[in-house]
Formats: sequence, structure tokens, C-alpha cells
Amino acid sequence: QVQLQESGPGLVKPSQTLSLTCTISGASITTNYYTWIWIRQPPGQGLQWIGGMTYGGNSYYSPSLKSRTAIFRDTSKNQFTLQLNSVTPQDTAVYYCAGGGAAEDYWGQGTQVTVSS
Repeated sequence: QVQLQESGPGLVKPSQTLSLTCTISGASITTNYYTWIWIRQPPGQGLQWIGGMTYGGNSYYSPSLKSRTAIFRDTSKNQFTLQLNSVTPQDTAVYYCAGGGAAEDYWGQGTQVTVSS
């Protein structure tokens, strides 16, 4: 059974860096053709795709967030991490990690991140 779990601080101050880690169990982060992504849902809004990483380690980002975003992985820990720089209150959202292949997808339960001083 594949499970994803987000971890990180629930409160971040404006202008600081938001850092969240997704730990994968039941599958390898290098599983062929799997992709791992970050998505968020601001209050009262729909899901927003942030970016992702392929099984080969290539990262790609939403154009609107690309200048502030980095996604990288630690294969020894089977984890991938989101860093979002220079956050503002508009970055307040529930953040999800997800992933899988063509025939299946897996989601974490989500973690609330609030940007506030």
C-alpha cells in the first residue's frame, strides 16, 4: 500500500521560506514512469498545481511560481521536498503531495500552512 505523508511547519512568517517534505512508503521515489508533485488549495479556491519531479529526478514548475519554487529529492530517505521562497499571506493554503503512474495516483492527507507575522 502506497502512502504519502507531508511534514513541515504550519506557520511561516512573510518573506521567509516555506519548506515541506513528503515521505513516500510502499513505493520507491525512483519507480519507473512515476511522477511526484506538489499541489495546494488556498482557502475558498480550487487546487493549484505547484510543480513536480519525474522518477529520473527532473523538476518542473508552474510558470506563476517558478521563480520562487524548488523541488528536490533524497532518494536515500524516499522523500521529496518543496521550498517556496519569499512567501506572502497569499501562499496560505493546504499543501498536498501526490504521485503515481498512468494507472494509479496517491495523495497525502494535506497539511495546513499559514503565512502570518
